[in-house]
Amino acid sequence: MRVTFLVLLSLLLNLPLRAQQDLPQDYFASPLDIPLILSGTFAELRSNHFHSGLDIKTHQKTGLNVVASAEGYISRIKVSHFGYGKALYIQHPNGYTTVYAHLKKFSPAIQAYIRKEQYAKESYEVEVFPKANELKVQQSELIAFSGNSGGSGGPHLHFEIRDAGARPMNPLNFGFDIQDSSPPLIQGVFVYPQGENAHVNRNNNQQELRVIPQGNGTYITESLEAFGTLGFGVSTVDRLDFAPNKNGIYQIKTSLNGNDLMQVDFKKFSFAESRYINRFIDYAHYKSKKERVQKLFQEENNPLSMITTFGNNGLVDVKDSLDYTYVIKVRDFKGNTSTIKIPINSKELPLAEILPKKIDTTAYYAKASQAIAFDEDGFDIYIPKDALYEDMYLDIKKEGEGIQVHYEEVPLHKNMTIGFDVSKYTPKDREQLYVARMTSWGAAYYVNTYKKNNRFSISTKTFGTYELKQDSVGPVITPVNFREKRWMSNEQELVFKVQDQLTNIGDYRATINGKFILMEYDYKTDRLVYYFEDDIIQESENKLKLIVLDNVGNSTTFEGTFFRKN
Repeated sequence: MRVTFLVLLSLLLNLPLRAQQDLPQDYFASPLDIPLILSGTFAELRSNHFHSGLDIKTHQKTGLNVVASAEGYISRIKVSHFGYGKALYIQHPNGYTTVYAHLKKFSPAIQAYIRKEQYAKESYEVEVFPKANELKVQQSELIAFSGNSGGSGGPHLHFEIRDAGARPMNPLNFGFDIQDSSPPLIQGVFVYPQGENAHVNRNNNQQELRVIPQGNGTYITESLEAFGTLGFGVSTVDRLDFAPNKNGIYQIKTSLNGNDLMQVDFKKFSFAESRYINRFIDYAHYKSKKERVQKLFQEENNPLSMITTFGNNGLVDVKDSLDYTYVIKVRDFKGNTSTIKIPINSKELPLAEILPKKIDTTAYYAKASQAIAFDEDGFDIYIPKDALYEDMYLDIKKEGEGIQVHYEEVPLHKNMTIGFDVSKYTPKDREQLYVARMTSWGAAYYVNTYKKNNRFSISTKTFGTYELKQDSVGPVITPVNFREKRWMSNEQELVFKVQDQLTNIGDYRATINGKFILMEYDYKTDRLVYYFEDDIIQESENKLKLIVLDNVGNSTTFEGTFFRKN
């Protein structure tokens, strides 16, 4: 019986290791033929989401060969102005899918396939799902060229591995190797007293602790005088060899007096849970300080599958006459570890001696578990069930032609709807009206505005101030390499710059001699590009017409003539 128990215990303890070993280690090859140097790691903390893959450096340039990581077939091609830009998805026989994003261009066969779809739909933005026998690829076959398309902040290749349930998995668990010889960097440690009788150093508010490096990846803080239920948080990043980027880490473990409290493993997640990052981090601290603190306790409405708790949701209960040592261990993928020890001395205090949290009460109280609607002098607000992470008072007030709906330091998980009564405006004026989100420094950003009769509305996941604005000016079109009646036989592309200051570029359409031509729009550089290799031109003399619209419908037309030898 004792032997059986020991065998069972050994199996349980080795489950995480066995699970990783069960992943194919030699199946996927590098998607680039250069050494792997990363600018972004898996599950790294990003705005409103966890990073779903690896960002691989491409020497700060575009055009590197991107190859299939394993055999399979192109199962999805998506081209968009934003997000992943130009992206390929390969379905593999073993059930996994690899993703390649922010591409500059596809390989010839794939490029021809997607160009045909784009011209058929007369749209740059398309999404197609080829059949299994249409675009087969072999391992290390050229499929694309690296780029900077979509929401990319610089040239790189975004690479993912997804399981059969379309959940992103950490590619480093599949045998990819990176150089990392340094332990994670601890940037800050925070404590969060829970409940009005809890305190740290006589204070019921969140506090940052002074972290004292001890060398060799170990840190301590000054002793805390505390009582009640406490939660902790850590701000931490990892540095890889050969790159200065601040990357995400691989695992966090906490313990109290040697007993495990919580473990966070950045190995896999689902897209459906990714936005819960705003519950996982100290969102208010991030908005005010631009630093992401990971909370090492699992609050209500935080179902992240990456988190495992071993009791009391990772919280520490400090009781009178006892002393404690709370330990945080942060590990990167290569096993480099940083350890923080926090000594806690128990001391109970009467409420009168504890500095309390400040809670501002208002006329608007919202429960997270209930949908709620408010009306405020020409405005209506609807917040659906489970949009908030916790019950709270909301600060809502009219401001001129707009309305303040609480503060952007508070996250929303689902879209709220804000309606504007525009009955006082003429139908003509309404055509040029839109809703803008106002920043604290007075800038106005266009928000997609739904117009129906006397009510305009927006759907947004961001608290803040929103106002009605007017845009009566069309976009500006500036030729880059076009001149009237110029011979362009030696040019490979036709380039224009398009800009709109208030409501951004909404749509565009271009023709040559009345035939639709496909122009690629890059919102980061304001460039519209037509590639002559599309072979639309048959005549020497060519009439170009370009129409560009902003998001309220103002349009600008550019017309001109150029010559080109066939």
